[in-house]
Amino acid sequence: MAATADEGLGAVAEAIAHDPDGFVADFYTRLFATRPDLRELFPATMEHQRAALFGVLDHILATVPDLDAHPDLIALLTQLGLDHRKFGVAPQHYEVFLDTLLTEIARLMGERWKGSTADDTTQAMMLATGVMRGAAMTATGPATWHARVVEKYRMSRDLAVVRLISQAPGVYVAGQYLEVQVPQWPRVWRSLSPSIPPNPQGELEFHVRAVPGGSVSTSIVSETAAGDVWTFAQSHGTLAIDPTLPTLFVAGGTGLAPVRALLTDMAYRVDTAPTHVFYGTRYPGELYDRFSLARLAGTNPWLTVTTVSEEEHNPWWLEVGFSPIPGVDHHIGRVADVAVAQRDWSDHQAIIAGSPEMIDYTRRALIIAGVPASRIQHDPV
Repeated sequence: MAATADEGLGAVAEAIAHDPDGFVADFYTRLFATRPDLRELFPATMEHQRAALFGVLDHILATVPDLDAHPDLIALLTQLGLDHRKFGVAPQHYEVFLDTLLTEIARLMGERWKGSTADDTTQAMMLATGVMRGAAMTATGPATWHARVVEKYRMSRDLAVVRLISQAPGVYVAGQYLEVQVPQWPRVWRSLSPSIPPNPQGELEFHVRAVPGGSVSTSIVSETAAGDVWTFAQSHGTLAIDPTLPTLFVAGGTGLAPVRALLTDMAYRVDTAPTHVFYGTRYPGELYDRFSLARLAGTNPWLTVTTVSEEEHNPWWLEVGFSPIPGVDHHIGRVADVAVAQRDWSDHQAIIAGSPEMIDYTRRALIIAGVPASRIQHDPV
């Protein structure tokens, strides 16, 4: 018999969504009361964790009834299982999590926790935790690895370049981003993109801008020092170059980091197709890496670099000067607008890197200008 609107996974999803903050807070209260030792696996501030848990639960409850969506759901749960290794989550913890979750859902549903509602929900949560546990148990390689800071220098009041040396070279590919934990913020993870491809020496470089209200990025820019040990976990991202197509890069601010890693990797090949980089910031003095790009273009005839700033002059507080670079054109405007005005890019593959707003605007501009959406890449926003 099919479940009614008051039964099954839909009823559970609706009940949780009525007060998601309350449900998730009650779940974690119950979990830590049952196993106080698990609290140390989580950051001091649980706001992000609570929102993430609700999002995953809501997705599971909505997706399980759709058989066609199961492959994507399994892929998501597998990645979550791999990601949770960095927190110190062990296979035996999933049983505690499952029991606590079902107990909390049963409390929430009250008299409705019976029949298809109880059966379907139990099976769905067993599937989710089982896939995550299986992925963690079969994963190869360490859950985390480390690198030591050897140099940090500030390019401006809110931008720093950090260089590290790792004993685990080659754990990512150019264009990917890494999960990073800094010692100032234990158990808090952020994603950063290396600006150089992996090498046998284990060298790493990151460009970090202090985001307003961003505790981790602000600590990196202001507090990171040589000798600090950073912890790394999973690599993510699928940005990749098709060597048979010419390439258009559009980078905003520190979004240049993965672009520079890809460009450096491309410079090792002899079959690199024509490539044009548009590198934009708000003020001209914020084009912190334009000299590196110019040097790369000077030794690689396939590469053209154009810098863009939205404003013609720097504000009084930006101490970094700006002077023209021979062979590198500079334009005033929005980087996406300058790029699409240059020429027809419809025969190119395009890679966009920057803030979510910049990516969204640039993607729309390129599609309107005739670049096929299937040939436009960017990291998730």
